[in-house]
Amino acid sequence: MTDSHSFNSISLSGRGGTNPGLLKINSGGIQWKKQGGGKAVEVDRSDIVSVSWTKVTKSNRLGVKTKDGLYYKFVGFRDQDVPSLSSFFQSSYGKTPEEKQLSISGRNWGEVDLHGNTLTFLVGSKQAFEVSLADVSQTQIQGKDDVTLEFHVDDTAGANEKDSLMEICFHIPSSNTQFVGDENRPPSHVFNDTIVAMADVSSGVEDAVVTFDSIAILTPRGRYSVELHLSFLRLQGQANDFKIQYSSVVRLFLLPKSNQPHTFVVISLDPPIRKGQTMYPHIVMQFETDTVVESELSISDDLMNTKFKDKLERSYKGLIHEVFTTVLRWLSGAKITKPGKFRSSQDGFAVKSSLKAEDGVLYPLEKGFFFLPKPPTLILHDEIDYVEFERHAAGGANMHYFDLLIRLKTDHEHLFRNIQRNEYHNLYTFISSKGLKIMNLGGAGTTDGVAAVLGDDDDDDAVDPHLERIKNQAADESDEEDEDFVMGEDDDGGSPTDDSGEDDSDASEGGGGEKEKSIKKEPKKEASSSKGLPPKRKASAADEGSSKRKKPKKKKDPNAPKRAMSGFMYFSQMERDNIKKEHPGIAFGEVGKVLGDKWRQMSAEEKEPYEAKAQVDKQRYKDEISDYKNPQPVNLDSGNESDSN
Repeated sequence: MTDSHSFNSISLSGRGGTNPGLLKINSGGIQWKKQGGGKAVEVDRSDIVSVSWTKVTKSNRLGVKTKDGLYYKFVGFRDQDVPSLSSFFQSSYGKTPEEKQLSISGRNWGEVDLHGNTLTFLVGSKQAFEVSLADVSQTQIQGKDDVTLEFHVDDTAGANEKDSLMEICFHIPSSNTQFVGDENRPPSHVFNDTIVAMADVSSGVEDAVVTFDSIAILTPRGRYSVELHLSFLRLQGQANDFKIQYSSVVRLFLLPKSNQPHTFVVISLDPPIRKGQTMYPHIVMQFETDTVVESELSISDDLMNTKFKDKLERSYKGLIHEVFTTVLRWLSGAKITKPGKFRSSQDGFAVKSSLKAEDGVLYPLEKGFFFLPKPPTLILHDEIDYVEFERHAAGGANMHYFDLLIRLKTDHEHLFRNIQRNEYHNLYTFISSKGLKIMNLGGAGTTDGVAAVLGDDDDDDAVDPHLERIKNQAADESDEEDEDFVMGEDDDGGSPTDDSGEDDSDASEGGGGEKEKSIKKEPKKEASSSKGLPPKRKASAADEGSSKRKKPKKKKDPNAPKRAMSGFMYFSQMERDNIKKEHPGIAFGEVGKVLGDKWRQMSAEEKEPYEAKAQVDKQRYKDEISDYKNPQPVNLDSGNESDSN
């Protein structure tokens, strides 16, 4: 007999619908994990009270009751699986599975069996249905003989199915012999009191354990009052109200924002909540990091001394996000994930990037990647096929940013754009340390580490130019943007597009050399010829010979005067930082376009201060270049003559 049994297509049934997943049964207990990731159920062998088999449509259902009063129903077993598992439960767990039969007569008159926190309705000693009393929120007596059970409003229950059980009504006649009463207390009242005692609910509304007012929630967007109850959490806003059972909470994330006074707290749900036709699998909250709160928990002494002993305290005083996650962690039973070993170039926990035209931050975690705040995207390492570092889509000449492509095993892709180049080293090292496959842009193969991608120093053919260039420039913190806007000698008209020719030359001189210049220039020539456009002046036949002669590039004289700047360039220097603040994560090439549009829309009066500066600088350049080209004769002594020779 095997010590472990595994089943690939077993569904967990509940109020939230039916979710297929992987079920493993071994000598230690029962583990079930939803397909595609998400909810996971673990039941220790020592916590199992009883197991049962029930024949359902086209399959068999395994029922597992635990000491905590929970009842798990796993559906999808074949007939041949029942005998082998029954023998395993007897030998390994010491539990003999009970066989239950379902009533198919359609009658609604029978008996009620109350066991633990489960209510079973029997028709002719056969089970018609059963409900968990843990889901009961209120009981109401209707008239003399009717009792209505109302269930918790769970906004995640309708995510997988259109309908969800909200209430059920029982008729207990005065002649009932199971719940015996008297003239002042009829059987319906006895039944109601029994349900209230077993379900541990009152006829009123359950008080919140603790409440956090006016919390900023980014998805679903709004400000909400967050109430933490014993069995659920509630989000109360001006327009929306969500009630979420703790059984739907999969995991909590506590992620500080780098260089900002805010901290993300993310509640992952399975199934997700629904707002209209939109599903929200993650609730993204934003707390002010430095806010201190003092909270008193409204929990009975019995619960504090039993269920929450050595877990919760009667009162808390501390940072709001820490108090919130600590209380929610023990009420819901969900684990908390915090940032791991990754650090950005600014010693933060995330890197700035954009996903689907939305700016945000990407957190590389120990077991996955999490993009926040919108759209909140969680990618587990187990789901990744490979990652790929790509050139930034804005153009080859812009080396200030790069893109990161993550391809999943399901062939789905996530492209994170506009990542600053100085984050490359940290990201590459972190991803390599996790053993994730990295696709090398320099060839069709893949790499397993940094050394394989960057290659040896002596083997230039094995090095991808893009990756090597980013590697060399990642640690360079100097601002090269000013060099990209240097104007030509004859360009004094202030046009934002007239300086493109000189930009490439200056940029290559400053950091790339001849080899890097050829890499940048050749794609531009091919693009112009493929589109059938007329050749530019630089590419004309008259200049072809001169361009060849320029290959051994002449060194720039450090004593030469700096060229004059146009009015547009003065305007760009003043407005560039404002553009970056208004458009976070904007590509460098796009900054010039925005500046050019603004310049063209300005009136002559608005341009006048900048043009005045340009005229002064132009005169300065004329004076300096004249002295530079026509130096005054100097009397040289004998020592100087020997030096010149």
